[in-house]
Amino acid sequence: MRSQLINSKRFPIAATVLALSLALAGCVTSRGLHTTGKTIDVNSLTSRQSLAGVTLSPTAWPAQDWWVGFGDPQLTTLIDEALKNNPTLDEAEARARQAQAVAAGIDAARMPQGELNANALGSRISEKDPLYPAYDLGFFAWAKSVTAGFSWDLDIWGGKRDAWEAALGRSRAVEIEARAARIQLSVNVARAYVSLGYAFAEQEVAERELQRANKALELTRRLLEGGLGTPQQEFLADSQAASAEQQKVQADRAIDAARSALSVLLGEGPDRGLSITRPHLLNADRLALPENMQVDLIGRRTDLVAARWLVEAASKDIKAARTEFLPDVNLSAMAGFVAVGGSVNVLQLPARTYAIEPALSLPIFDGGRLRANLAGANATYDEAVARYNGLLIHAVNEVSDIVSALNSVRAQIALEKRAQQDAAKSYDDALSEYKGGISGQLTPVVTRQQLLLTEQRLAALESQQADLSVRLIDALGGGYDTQDVAKR
Repeated sequence: MRSQLINSKRFPIAATVLALSLALAGCVTSRGLHTTGKTIDVNSLTSRQSLAGVTLSPTAWPAQDWWVGFGDPQLTTLIDEALKNNPTLDEAEARARQAQAVAAGIDAARMPQGELNANALGSRISEKDPLYPAYDLGFFAWAKSVTAGFSWDLDIWGGKRDAWEAALGRSRAVEIEARAARIQLSVNVARAYVSLGYAFAEQEVAERELQRANKALELTRRLLEGGLGTPQQEFLADSQAASAEQQKVQADRAIDAARSALSVLLGEGPDRGLSITRPHLLNADRLALPENMQVDLIGRRTDLVAARWLVEAASKDIKAARTEFLPDVNLSAMAGFVAVGGSVNVLQLPARTYAIEPALSLPIFDGGRLRANLAGANATYDEAVARYNGLLIHAVNEVSDIVSALNSVRAQIALEKRAQQDAAKSYDDALSEYKGGISGQLTPVVTRQQLLLTEQRLAALESQQADLSVRLIDALGGGYDTQDVAKR
C-alpha cells in the first residue's frame, strides 16, 4: 500500500519531466543559421609601392581646425560661421538625439518596473448579479482599489542587454555621422572657397586677354589708317575683342555663382556672398602622409568608425535573436487593497490583496518566426561587414589616388609656368614685328591664343591643386580622432 502511494506521488513528477523533455525536443532551434561576413584586415590592402617616395610624418594628420593652416582669415571666418548657422547640422544632431533616446528606452525596458494604481469605479448593480447582490450593496456601488505592481524580466541569457548594446552602437554610429556632417560642411565650404578663387583667377585671365585684344584692335586700326592694313584685319581684331569681352562677362557670372554657393553653405541669404572678397591662393604645405596611415585611418575617418559601430551593433542583434530560442523567466507581483461599497474603507486590513506570478516561457512552435528573425539578423550583419569592407577599400585607395593626383598636378604646374613664360615672350615678339610691319596679323593672333590657353590651364591647375589638398584632408579624416573625441 505504501509503495503504491509513493508511486502515485512520483507519477506527476515523471509525467512533468517527460512532458518537458518532449517539449524541448520539439522546440524551435537556431541550428544551421550563421553569418558569412568577415571584416578585411587593413594590412592586407598594401599601398607601399603606390606611396613610395611620399614623406611620412606623425604630425601629418589634419587638425580639427585644419583650415587655419591655409593662412586665410576669411576662410576661417566662413567655416566658423557655417558651423554655427547651417540647418543641416541641426538636423544631424537631432537624429543623434533621437537614436540616443531609443537606446535609453531599450535600456529602461530591461530594468525592474514598478507602478502604483488607484482606481474607483461606480456602477449600477444588476439585480441578478450573484456576486454583488443588490439587497446587500444597493443598486449603485463603488469598486475601489489601491495597488502597487512590480515586474522584471530576469534576462538570464543576456538577450535584453544585447539588444540594448545594439541600440547603443547604432546611436553612436548616428552621433559619429553628426560629427561627419560637420566635417563635410567644413570641407564643402573650403572647396567652394577654392572654386571662388578659381573664378577670380579666370576673371583676371579674361581681363588680361581683353586688354590684349583691345590693344590689337587699336593697333590694327592705326595700321589701317596708315594704309598698311585691310578692313578684313579690322573685322578679325574686333571679333576677337568681342569674344574676349564675352569671356570676361562669363567669368563675372562664375564669381556670382561661387558666392551664391557659399551663401547657401553659410545658411545665409545671397547678399552675404557679395561681401566675400577674392580668396588667397590656398598653397598646401609640402606633401606628407601620417605614419601608420592605413592602420590609424580606421579611427580617423568617420565613415569607417560609424561602419564599425554598425557591425558591432549587428553582432549584438544576432546574440539577442539567439536568446529568443531559450527559456524566458519573468517575475511579476501585485499588492494592494480592493473593496466594493460606497461606505467601505478601502484602506483596511481585510481589503488587502496580493499576487505573485513567476512565469517561464519557451517557444515550441512559431511557424518559423524566430528562425526568420535570426536569419534576418545574420543577413544584416553580413551587409554591415560588406559595407565596412567596401568603405575601407575605398578609403585606402582614395588617399593613394589623391596623393598621385597631387604629385601629377604639381609637376604639371611647373611645366605650365614654363609654357606660359615662353608663350608670353613669343607673343611680345610677334606683336612687335606686327607693329613694325615685319609680319602679318596671323602671327600675333596665334601666339596670343597660345598665351591665353597657358594662362587658363595654369589657373585651372592651381585651383585643382588647392582642391586636391582639401580633398586629401577630407580623405584623412578631416581632423576627426576617436581618442580626442572621447576626451571631450
